[in-house]
Amino acid sequence: MYSEKVKAYGSVRKMAITGMLAAISILLGSTPLGFIPIGPTKATIMHLPVIIGSIMEGPLVGISIGLIFGIFSMIQAVMAPTVTSFVFLNPLVAVLPRVLIGLTAYYSYKATKSSSVSAAVGTLTNTVGVLGMIYLIYGAQFAEALGQDKSKAAALILGIATANGVPEIIVAILVVSAVIVALKRAKKV
Repeated sequence: MYSEKVKAYGSVRKMAITGMLAAISILLGSTPLGFIPIGPTKATIMHLPVIIGSIMEGPLVGISIGLIFGIFSMIQAVMAPTVTSFVFLNPLVAVLPRVLIGLTAYYSYKATKSSSVSAAVGTLTNTVGVLGMIYLIYGAQFAEALGQDKSKAAALILGIATANGVPEIIVAILVVSAVIVALKRAKKV
């Protein structure tokens, strides 16, 4: 009987954490907080709930929250377009990398037990996944949309990866580590 109560508590807790992180993702996706304009591109913090959900509740929770992130990327491309928004209408660019954050963040945490490593890996999955897909599918068009020589698409995308990716990794490590510590303390209470 005790083990049934523990299982039920775990299930309720998982649903509550998933709901809370999904709500945070929806809030971030619905406001400028989630997609921060930096010139013609946007930086993001929407990968943070995905990473936190993966660490705390496993890959399925991370995948679910990543799906919300990806869908909001597509919605942003329609509702608040920039010159490069056309690339985010493709689910291979907007959704797939965001779903994969849930897997890479979970398994890197499982392997290392480090929320910092998981935060960095999850962030890199987003940055490399999105920009890699942009390069593979739209490289020349993306460069032209930004007013650059299409033959320099790789250098342009690498520059964006560095300019956006490094600060996103630093923020992810700081925020995810602090939130995981707090959630684990609350879990013990």
